[in-house]
Amino acid sequence: MTGFERRAKRYPTDLTDEEWRVIQPFLPSVPKRGRKPTTDLREVLDALRHLARTGGGWWMLPNDFPP
Repeated sequence: MTGFERRAKRYPTDLTDEEWRVIQPFLPSVPKRGRKPTTDLREVLDALRHLARTGGGWWMLPNDFPP
């Protein structure tokens, strides 16, 4: 999806660049037709990991996670 490199983790549950390189090949590729995704899958995985680690509800997610 996006080719950015992170300089620092925002939360302890964020994926490192190395973890992302391992996980990314298992995620679905961008479709050739139709609308392009607007949400970065890495951000979604970071939010899911945060939720699993903290046990909090979706309403407790920080505001900087994607919708």
